Amino acid sequence: MRKILLVIDMQNDFIDGSLGTKEAVEIVDNVVNKIKHYGLENIFVTMDTHTENYMNTQEGKYLPVEHCIKGTNGWELNAKIKEAVNGAKIYEKPTFGSTKLAEDIKAIADKEEIEIEVVGLCTDICVISNALMIKAFLPEVKISLDPKCCAGVTADKHNAALEVMRSCQINIE
Repeated sequence: MRKILLVIDMQNDFIDGSLGTKEAVEIVDNVVNKIKHYGLENIFVTMDTHTENYMNTQEGKYLPVEHCIKGTNGWELNAKIKEAVNGAKIYEKPTFGSTKLAEDIKAIADKEEIEIEVVGLCTDICVISNALMIKAFLPEVKISLDPKCCAGVTADKHNAALEVMRSCQINIE
């Protein structure tokens, strides 16, 4: 059984930048330790990626805080995470979920048995979006999430997202 780790949006802006939280800062070492249990060929990383026109997008109108503008320090992966995932496949995504990631994971699952673990930021936006998209593509594949390796916009939203994922048969471990 191949075990795959999805590392979602562990970028500076979500950790200690424009949208950072103390909870996000606190999970960095947990995520690095989790990464060490997987081979690089089994690690898939997403990066929230916006352009200079972010404020003119639908997302920018609902969340009017510039973040993860490609090429900025805030867009970069956290230094500890970047070192830990060096050599892993990275997906730049302009929105919450990555359809390309889901398609690639499905292609792997079509060839071999897999399990998926999801970690990262933010639990209530990009983590849940990617987890549910992959669950829709692969309803019989075990997907799990370690809440000590995720943080939400707020603690309440983190917990609410965990409950939604539990309801959708994602194992919260």
